[in-house]
Amino acid sequence: MRILVIGVRGQVAQAMAERASSHGVTVQLVGRPELDLLQPDSIEAVVRNSEADAIVNAAAYTAVDQAEAEPDLAMAVNGTAAGVIAATAARLRIPVVHLSTDYVFDGTLDRSYREVDQVQPLGVYGRSKLAGERAVAAATPNHVILRTSWVYSPTGKNFVKTMLRLATDRDEVSVVADQYGAPTSALDIADGAIAICRNLVERRDKAGLRGLFHMTGAGSTSWAEFASTIFDLSCRFEGPSARVRPITTAEYPTPARRPANSRLDCTKLAATYGVTLPPWQRSLERCVRRLVRPAYVDEIQ
Repeated sequence: MRILVIGVRGQVAQAMAERASSHGVTVQLVGRPELDLLQPDSIEAVVRNSEADAIVNAAAYTAVDQAEAEPDLAMAVNGTAAGVIAATAARLRIPVVHLSTDYVFDGTLDRSYREVDQVQPLGVYGRSKLAGERAVAAATPNHVILRTSWVYSPTGKNFVKTMLRLATDRDEVSVVADQYGAPTSALDIADGAIAICRNLVERRDKAGLRGLFHMTGAGSTSWAEFASTIFDLSCRFEGPSARVRPITTAEYPTPARRPANSRLDCTKLAATYGVTLPPWQRSLERCVRRLVRPAYVDEIQ
């Protein structure tokens, strides 16, 4: 099976490339200048020439705070381009898996969000990703939209790498303690996305495979507890560590508002695909060990 991944340098795109061989699939990463999400005419030729069996759109504008100052750019990448990719996939009769986010919710529920719950983004980034979801769904019925949260990996920019970097020259780090969600490894997302693609290709006539699903690491935590766990693990592997000072969201103002509750209910994904991501602590341990001990060779899951 051949999977075309839109995106090259992102965490999930890199994870898809890393995990491909263990699943016995071929993954092709495409991005600029060959495919430019701001140039819709560049999309169809690349997709058509790839001869892909499935497409995973892992490209996105992810600068949550910067998006408040660049709403048109965020909407062009996360909304318009997502719809063009899906429409292209529809013309070529290729299933598309589109990655989305917990930021489509306002975070006011006192339980994990289900796929049927009302969406109410708090900022530009969330609104642009919601526009992308709707554009994909309108462009092709042969789609899976995957909402995930708090993505991290050994590559790219993410919270785990930021905490480890800060700990190299600080004894204490202040981290928000009143926002809750599920840290999710990009490598686990890649495993799940590949499994979904295989089902869409090999069981194309099975009912219920398409639509909207949530996929995050199992369990939940706060950003402060997440940071504390990172430092505990780093200390175990003789890496940098720091104390965590829990603070409130009000004490750490940002241009974009964040949902206080980002927990996503992943029951539907498990029931439909049999895909359940590992507990976030287990995957985090593997990531921190790789970052602290670069020579460590990660075991195949």
